[in-house]
Amino acid sequence: MSKHAPILNLPNILTLIRVAAIPVLVAVFYLPFWWSDLLAAALFLAAGLTDWLDGYLARRLGQTSPFGAFLDPVADKLIVAVALVMLVQTHASIWFAVPAMVIVSREITVSALREWMAELGERAKVAVSSIGKIKTVTQMVAITLLLALKPEHSADNLTIVMTPGLWLAYGCLYLATALTLWSMFSYLRAAVPQFTKPGGDRDGS
Repeated sequence: MSKHAPILNLPNILTLIRVAAIPVLVAVFYLPFWWSDLLAAALFLAAGLTDWLDGYLARRLGQTSPFGAFLDPVADKLIVAVALVMLVQTHASIWFAVPAMVIVSREITVSALREWMAELGERAKVAVSSIGKIKTVTQMVAITLLLALKPEHSADNLTIVMTPGLWLAYGCLYLATALTLWSMFSYLRAAVPQFTKPGGDRDGS
């Protein structure tokens, strides 16, 4: 009789808490209080730190599991996508919309690529790289700053008043976007040999 890894171990519970924190983040972001921005930023930062912690504990305690391997990247992508969607509303300009679009599009592309490579038994070729890890940290810093520093607008309400903090946040966002593209192309390059093989199923959902 085969043994199954327990689903509700400590690392997976932390990951589930991260998923459950997403609607809380949304609610806090829209609260009409001066401290809501700082609390939203703190929640996002805590989620990012929890992402590191649950991975560390899973390895340290020998509690890695298929469920954790599935849920951890899903939780990361969900909270990043939700945060970017909310921030697009407050930073309503092409200068924010384009990097947000690039980051979300990259996550969809790489997730699909990894799923496809896993079906071919080549998942290791598109495993998380050091560039991907640096991208994740830079992205976390950028979004945390952007959540904490809700922008003010000019008198015509058409342009954002840039402060030193916002310049730093945008700089981190654009660096994360560049790393996002770099890591995506690295993964795609690793998968090129599979693209040139005959066969394949175009049926999708």
